[in-house]
Amino acid sequence: MKKQYTDLHAISGIKEKMPALEVFPNQYKDYVITIEIPEYSSICPRSGLPDCGKLTLKYIPGKYCLELKSLKFYILAYRNLGIFYENAVNKILGDLVTAVKPKWAYIKGEFTPRGGISTCVEKTFGKPGRPGKA
Repeated sequence: MKKQYTDLHAISGIKEKMPALEVFPNQYKDYVITIEIPEYSSICPRSGLPDCGKLTLKYIPGKYCLELKSLKFYILAYRNLGIFYENAVNKILGDLVTAVKPKWAYIKGEFTPRGGISTCVEKTFGKPGRPGKA
């Protein structure tokens, strides 16, 4: 019998408490920070198999910048978390926006093909120079 997707699969990992993203005061105006994370991994909540990919984060800082060591520990916490690609990308951007309060932010998740299908999930917060909603 084939295992069916459930509502629990769909929300898996969304409300999981993650390590805090730390910030430090920004000293400059109107520039873009790009962060690449080439070794993202999590667990598919349905199959239990590992999901891997590359994340690219871009943001225009307001008062704060993201401290990278805290980002590393935050991303590592996904390693054993059951969460779908789409949920992970949205959660990561939401957590970044909550911590950093950027003027603009963008995330792209490019996930390793499985079964001959590759997936790319992108999300943007705000518009350059203007606050937005995650």
